[in-house]
Amino acid sequence: MLEQLDGDRISGWIEAAGIWGPLLIVGLMTAAIVATPIPSAPIALAAGAAYGHTLGTAYIVAGAGLGALIAFGLARYLGRDVLVRWFGEKVDKGWLGSQNALTFTVFVSRLLPFISFDIVSYAAGLSRLHFWRFGLATLAGIVPASFVLAHFGEEAVSGSSSRAAWAAIGLGALTLIPLLIVGLRDWRDNRLRHE
Repeated sequence: MLEQLDGDRISGWIEAAGIWGPLLIVGLMTAAIVATPIPSAPIALAAGAAYGHTLGTAYIVAGAGLGALIAFGLARYLGRDVLVRWFGEKVDKGWLGSQNALTFTVFVSRLLPFISFDIVSYAAGLSRLHFWRFGLATLAGIVPASFVLAHFGEEAVSGSSSRAAWAAIGLGALTLIPLLIVGLRDWRDNRLRHE
């Protein structure tokens, strides 16, 4: 895939889109979040390649945030009543009824690239989470990942394969560190239970 991202090709696309380029990026990112099967990472990489770190990140965040809010709203207005009708008010018992726990869960899920952004948005819409809390947690959580993807996209077209390799290693580390923390915690808890 990286071989297909050369600077001349991206520049050609952006020049062809003209002033509509940023709107195209935002629209594609929004569609990728609302329509789950569409992958968003290639769009984010292209945004970084075309617009650099800062503007690329801004366009990615705008599109992903808008898509998340639409998915949340769709689930809230089309599915929440059905859940309450099937399960009654007990659907929100325990931590599912805690605004703080739900907000924290959305925030952390946005930081972990292996958790489906789309599914979290729809699932949060089915919960009691307040719209403003969802928006704030989503915004705070997507900025770091958006910057990394924009950076990786820019590095991929910069012609420096070593810088692109370091960006890929950094992205991999961001994914691996939370998994290691959870794995070590579970291993420690399991070991303590058996002693």
